[in-house]
Amino acid sequence: MSYVQNTDADRAEMLAAIGVEKLEDLFAPIPENVRAGELTWPTALTEMELDDHLRELADRNADAVALPSFLGGGYYDHYVPAVVEHLANRAEFVNSYTQYQPEASQGYLQALFEYQSFMCALTGLDVANASLYDGATAVTEAALIARAHTRRSRVLVSRGLHPEYRQVLATYFRNLDLTIDEIELGADGSTPLDSVTAKLGDDVAALIVQTPNFFGIVEDAAPLAEAAHAAGALVVTAQDPISLAVLVSPAEIGADIAVMEGQTLGTPPYFGGPGLGIMATKKALLRRLPGRIVGKTTDRDGKPGYVLTLQTREQHIRRE
Repeated sequence: MSYVQNTDADRAEMLAAIGVEKLEDLFAPIPENVRAGELTWPTALTEMELDDHLRELADRNADAVALPSFLGGGYYDHYVPAVVEHLANRAEFVNSYTQYQPEASQGYLQALFEYQSFMCALTGLDVANASLYDGATAVTEAALIARAHTRRSRVLVSRGLHPEYRQVLATYFRNLDLTIDEIELGADGSTPLDSVTAKLGDDVAALIVQTPNFFGIVEDAAPLAEAAHAAGALVVTAQDPISLAVLVSPAEIGADIAVMEGQTLGTPPYFGGPGLGIMATKKALLRRLPGRIVGKTTDRDGKPGYVLTLQTREQHIRRE
């Protein structure tokens, strides 16, 4: 059955309306030597033959499974256990969305609560949200939290921070009353303490440092955090969650806000996305967290229940 079901009379009427006699007249401006003519299709394949043919074509690709890849810049080819895909493809997580009606979505809210709890354990900080778009926007949101909390207008950013994260920061700050002050790296690829100290002032809202930084250097971030706190600034650390299995936590460094790109926790590289923006903070910044926070409570029968807390959705906000 033709997708566009025009009769011969319909076609004749349309051709007359545009002033040509037959369909072929529409192709007259195209030179004869470049017209496709009759298409020559290959002989049809059986399902098994077609499967073999497509596998042969796919094997021509150079992929991160067959070859070592030094590309990525934040998106890397980690081993993903089979259980990750199994859980992600369960019906309650497919096309999932943070629910408005907690009583109808306890399983999903429990999963988010457990995710938040895991992030708090990983970072050593008090509260985590669920969640943000990616590592770059998480860094930017952290800077905006620092601006709102300190009411200051300058942010110090180590040049060891992912360059694309710095580009996103610059895009957000372009139309805000905020200034980015970048700190050059030392000869060893780390952020020098004296450079940070020299730039600190009573207008600095936050110091943002990545460890391990974009060049693979594990920063000695604790002295940097101590200097920033002495000047009244908040400290934002950007880290790889996998690295926290062996490195000190953001809380031990002295971070007020920890942000991470969660792609390494079980998402394949794809073509650079989608990502997962992780954020955890100290309790003092709880009410400035973007995104959603899921809390655990008990119902009138004493059974555990999960709810959205501190919601800022338009239908829940007090007008005042």
